Amino acid sequence: MNKKKMLIFHPALAPYMIDLFNNLNELFDLHVVFLYDNLWTFKYNQTILLSKCTFNISFLLKGPRHKGRVFRFGMYRKIKSIRPDIILGVEYSFTTQYLILLKRLGLIEQKIGTTVDDSLHMCFNIQSRIRFQARKYSVKYIDFIVVFSKEVSKYYHDFHNLKEDVIIVAPILQCPIRLREKSKVIELISQRYIDKNNLLNKKVLLFVGRLIPEKALILFLNNIYSLLKDNMNLVFVIVGEGNEMELLKEIIDQKNLHDNVILTGRYDNEELYGWYLCASGFVLPSLFEPFGAVVDEALIFGLPVLCSKYAGASTLINHKNGLIFDPSNKSNTIENTKLFLTMLKSVHFVELRNRPSLISEDAPDFINEWSKLIN
Repeated sequence: MNKKKMLIFHPALAPYMIDLFNNLNELFDLHVVFLYDNLWTFKYNQTILLSKCTFNISFLLKGPRHKGRVFRFGMYRKIKSIRPDIILGVEYSFTTQYLILLKRLGLIEQKIGTTVDDSLHMCFNIQSRIRFQARKYSVKYIDFIVVFSKEVSKYYHDFHNLKEDVIIVAPILQCPIRLREKSKVIELISQRYIDKNNLLNKKVLLFVGRLIPEKALILFLNNIYSLLKDNMNLVFVIVGEGNEMELLKEIIDQKNLHDNVILTGRYDNEELYGWYLCASGFVLPSLFEPFGAVVDEALIFGLPVLCSKYAGASTLINHKNGLIFDPSNKSNTIENTKLFLTMLKSVHFVELRNRPSLISEDAPDFINEWSKLIN
C-alpha cells in the first residue's frame, strides 16, 4: 500500500526533532520544508544533523520577518509541486494562517493541521492577545492539531470542542538507542569530566540549556544556595550559554559558591552526553517552558529529574523517575530539592550499561496517534 504524502513546514532542524521526523517517514512519505537554515537560539552543525535524516528535505528562506514571525514565499508553489495528502504548519504562525487561507479560498484540498508545543500552563495563560485571537480563529478551520501531552489534548477537547480523533498527542521524544550508541566514547568523555572537576563520590545536580530568564536559574540558585553551602559533596553543574552567564558568575562570587557550582559553557552531541552520564540527577527550573526536550535526554541517560511544574515535559515525570516542583515558590523549591537529593546516588566510575533509560518505549502510542491521519 502506498504511503500518504505528508508535507511539514518547520522553522529549522534541531537534534531533538530528528527521531520524530524519521519515525514519521516510516508511516508517511515525508517531506519537510525548513524556513530557516539554522536555529536562532543555538547554531547547530547542520551538516551532521542532516546526515542523520531519512526524510526528504528542502528549504524556503526568502520572505518577510517581523519580531520573530516569518512568512516564506513559495509555499503554495511547494504544495503544488509535492502534492501531499496532509500538510502540517507550526503553532498559530503566519505559515498556519496562510494554509488556512489557501484552503478557505479553495486553492488546496489537503488536510491541514498545526503543531502546538504549549504546556498546559501556557494554554490557560496565553502569551499575548494576538496569539489568543490566532488560536481562537485557527481551531475553527484546521483539520487536526498536534500537541505534546494528554493534558493539553484534554484542554483542546474541553475548551475548544475538538474531537479526540483530530487531536494527535506526540511529545518530542528521542530514540534512546541513537543517543546511547557511542557508549565507549561517551564513557571516556564522562570520566574526563569527573577527573577534571573532582566529581568522584559527590552528588552532581545537572542543568542543560540556554542561560536566559525563562529558565529561572538565577531564582533557583538563590533559593538553594544554602543547600550547596552546607554540603561540600554537592555540586551544581550548569551546561549552556546565554545572556545570564555574567549574572550567574556574579552570584557565584557573592555567595562564594566556586566549589559548588560549575559553569561549563555549551556542549553538543557526545560531549554533552558525557555530562549526563557523570551526573546524579537533572533539574529544569523553568518558569516558562513549552516542553523541554532536555528532560527526555536526561531520562534516556538514566538521570532522575527534578522538573518544573510549568514545563510541558513534566508529564514525563512519575514517582519512579523524579519529582515535580514549583520554582516560583521558595519553600516548595527547597523542600523538593532536599527530597530529590535523597533519591540521588553519588558519582562513581561510570558505565552506560549500568544507567538504563528511565523513559518507556513510546512506539505503540506514536503509531496509534499518527494513524489518526491515515484512517
